[in-house]
Amino acid sequence: MRMSVLNIDVAKLKKQYIYIFLKRLIDVIASIAGLIILSPLFLVVALCIKIDDPRGPIFYSQIRVGKSGRKFRMFKFRSMVTNADQLLKELEEKNEIDGAMFKLKSDPRITKVGRIIRKYSLDELPQLVNVVTGSMSLVGPRPPLVHEVEKYSDYDKQRLLVKPGCTGLWQVGGRNDVDFDEMVKLDLNYITHRSTFLDIKIMFETVWVMVKPNGAY
Repeated sequence: MRMSVLNIDVAKLKKQYIYIFLKRLIDVIASIAGLIILSPLFLVVALCIKIDDPRGPIFYSQIRVGKSGRKFRMFKFRSMVTNADQLLKELEEKNEIDGAMFKLKSDPRITKVGRIIRKYSLDELPQLVNVVTGSMSLVGPRPPLVHEVEKYSDYDKQRLLVKPGCTGLWQVGGRNDVDFDEMVKLDLNYITHRSTFLDIKIMFETVWVMVKPNGAY
């Protein structure tokens, strides 16, 4: 049976002043350092995308929903054909995951290079720009699409109490092998128990997951 009980203490979240300050400080320093250190990798990925599909753009941006329901533009390396959004409606009935989220393991929209960069989560590296600008954090819930949020229950909307993250418990805990309800449960567990130590732990686990993928596609 689907859980529907609101269980996040909003007042407590707002009083985490030291944690919120440290989290933003780590976000800015680590994301800027990441952009500088990983710039050669950015170049390699960009070249591979362009060689694979010369006519398409290197980057892909999409409107996502962030903290308190605010919409923002999220950046990624393009891993799909250029008309992927238009083709989505034709594939929705083949969705392999329950709930307000779409996942298809053999998604025909994904390019050859796209399958590789998605497997190792390299397509998400440009989200470091979102972290620098403040629309995302390094660690937090997965940023949902607008049409996904429209299907959310009040219980699901608790995911929007904090900034979305580049990685989180869902990403290191099984990713696409986890269904929507379990993802929400993991996100709410993170929001309830979040701390600087937990954030750092998730970031280290994310590096390991990028080296040894755990269900990304």
